Amino acid sequence: MKTPVFTGSAVAIVTPFRDGAVDFDRLGGLIDTQIEQGTQAIVVCGTTGEASTMNDAEHLDTIACAAKRAAGRVPVIAGTGSNDTRHAVELSREACKLGADALLVVTPYYNKTTQHGLVRHYYTIADSVDKPIILYHIPSRCGMGYTLDTYAELAKHERIVGVKEASSDFKLIAQLGARLPDFFVWSGNDNETLPIMALGGLGVISVAANLIPAEMQAICKLWLEEKAGEARTRFLKAIPLMDALFCEVNPVPVKTAMNLLGMDAGTLRMPLCEMLPKNLETLKAAMRDYGLL
Repeated sequence: MKTPVFTGSAVAIVTPFRDGAVDFDRLGGLIDTQIEQGTQAIVVCGTTGEASTMNDAEHLDTIACAAKRAAGRVPVIAGTGSNDTRHAVELSREACKLGADALLVVTPYYNKTTQHGLVRHYYTIADSVDKPIILYHIPSRCGMGYTLDTYAELAKHERIVGVKEASSDFKLIAQLGARLPDFFVWSGNDNETLPIMALGGLGVISVAANLIPAEMQAICKLWLEEKAGEARTRFLKAIPLMDALFCEVNPVPVKTAMNLLGMDAGTLRMPLCEMLPKNLETLKAAMRDYGLL
């Protein structure tokens, strides 16, 4: 019987960079704040963490920092995906050695693969580690995704426990819940959290939780406690803020917002750069409307 890595809100945490390097002290402070505010898991070195700009040493040092700082208080889920299966295996093995509690593994990007290749890719990774794996479905970034039959095949592996769903394909998500009720689903888009939970999802891996961790956890908890009306009211209030956090490519807006609030999220790494003035005003307006500014 598979068990979920977490329920509720996990933060896709930003990586604070300073003078070209990871600011591990600041990352530790952000992790402490997240845990104090009720976040149920820390997802490190994902898209929001700008892992694609890190070399392997930085990537693994960041995972090690997160695992050490969390110190078992909440699970640490390490992003270890790659479009090179051997590289994904290496990162995954090392992340487990460094204390990651689970792995988040995105579909191969750029070179992509067939559905058969997806199954072979994930089985190779899962066979190489002893920690649970969460798939990551985000075709808008990777250019490919899973079919329902591929989900069913992947779910047969004892260590592949669920998926972070960011496809916005609600028909597929509904079919997944109907066919594989014991395969866990988490929303990968903040503004789809409650719709996915209504289809059986267990929560969200959240960008907005970098700004409003307690509120994201409260929304999920209320829904899981069958307090749908209050969960919906609070969720709908946050929608404009969630949308504004994607008015430019993630994590540009969320890091900008954190810095506006004095949360010291550090700098971005090229090719990501400062927001266009028009989009910055959109973000500030949403933050003011929500009561953050």
